[in-house]
Amino acid sequence: MPVIAIVMGVSGSGKSTVSSLLAATLGCQFQEGDDLHPAANVQKMHAGLALTDAERLPWLQRIGAEIDRWRAEGLSGVLTCSALKRAYRDMIIGDRPDVRLIWLKGSYDLIRRRMALRQGHFMPMALLASQFATLEEPTADEHPIIVDVSGSPAEIVAEIVRQLAARHGSAPPESRSSAAAMDAAGVASIGKAQA
Repeated sequence: MPVIAIVMGVSGSGKSTVSSLLAATLGCQFQEGDDLHPAANVQKMHAGLALTDAERLPWLQRIGAEIDRWRAEGLSGVLTCSALKRAYRDMIIGDRPDVRLIWLKGSYDLIRRRMALRQGHFMPMALLASQFATLEEPTADEHPIIVDVSGSPAEIVAEIVRQLAARHGSAPPESRSSAAAMDAAGVASIGKAQA
């Protein structure tokens, strides 16, 4: 049965690195949610300005459309989205029972240190405090998979795969789920600072 995973968290929590490695591990589609932002949104965030809910709306609609395309085609996939507010998550997950929410949870200090190491990302560190202020932590009724981001990307992905398998009552794919396979699949992306 196809599964679609939305990997959420504040900027700097590791969404891009973890999600691309998770998709490689599972052998499924991957979509960087930030790539679906309209150009005006990217420019505004690059300038250190937070988006309004109205400005986020077309972005969330694009994410929802991509999820629905995967579902219509019977594809599994991993998609990144900050999804900081419950209202945003309701839009992109809503009544889609095959969509799983994965929250990469980390402390402000840890993520701030990671962001200081990043280069070439449009989200400036100045917006991190506003992201934590905006964050509405997922509640039990959203059935989130919560993973601490203090581990390595391979360790984080292994935990996600374990929890996904437990929820689906099946073992992870043997050929792709070992730590060695994850290290091999993600060597290029892990070498960079986490995104």
